[in-house]
Amino acid sequence: MLKIIPVLDILGGTTVHAVRGQRQQYKPLESRLCVSTRPLDVALTFKKLGFTELYVADLDAILGIDQRLLAVRQIAENSKMRLMVDAGISDLKRAKDAFRSGASKLVIGTETLASAEFVRDALCSFGRDRIIVSLDMTNNEVLGSLNGGAYPAMAILRDFCSMGLAQVIVLDLSRVGSGQGVNINFLKQLLGRLNLEVFVGGGVRNLADLLELRELGLHGVLVATALHSGVVTLADLIKEYMEI
Repeated sequence: MLKIIPVLDILGGTTVHAVRGQRQQYKPLESRLCVSTRPLDVALTFKKLGFTELYVADLDAILGIDQRLLAVRQIAENSKMRLMVDAGISDLKRAKDAFRSGASKLVIGTETLASAEFVRDALCSFGRDRIIVSLDMTNNEVLGSLNGGAYPAMAILRDFCSMGLAQVIVLDLSRVGSGQGVNINFLKQLLGRLNLEVFVGGGVRNLADLLELRELGLHGVLVATALHSGVVTLADLIKEYMEI
């Protein structure tokens, strides 16, 4: 069963509409589901709809503006939802802070990852069920620099698998909020080569995309624009027996 996970992007303490990774151009969220842009209000809206898990990208923390994770803590305490949290974390101290703030899973993004050894350390410290690597890409290129050099996507993931990684998000920032569709070809390659629970984010257009991803054998999909615009509805997900 395909797991559908709503996305909440926070910038300047406000929920924003992420488009193609161009953060300087992100605008406050406009949604058919919720009139408020307060992160907690948006999270509670998804909670009321029946969603049990939420992906939270704290862009203020990722950009080094505010690393206190106040919104994450507030959402965790008031919604009781399971939270995948990406806050640009690349050391164990901040990882522990994220879990204390209410994260259920820590997302380690390649965009902000300085050393692959942090993935190994995090897996050893917190367990493979609580660590998920985000393969951050744009136009088929992996973002970030690991150990001072660029590596092909499959090589990066193969190394992480050898460390015990069990879960990965393929996040194509160039497709986020674009309605462009997901990178099906890359997903097919990944699923055929590595034994990972694969999530994908960026580019989901409609219900047909979700059905295709389910047929591929993906574990879950991160969705924002398609939900907020009403292109994909809760009724659609229930009708197709997707997990929320």
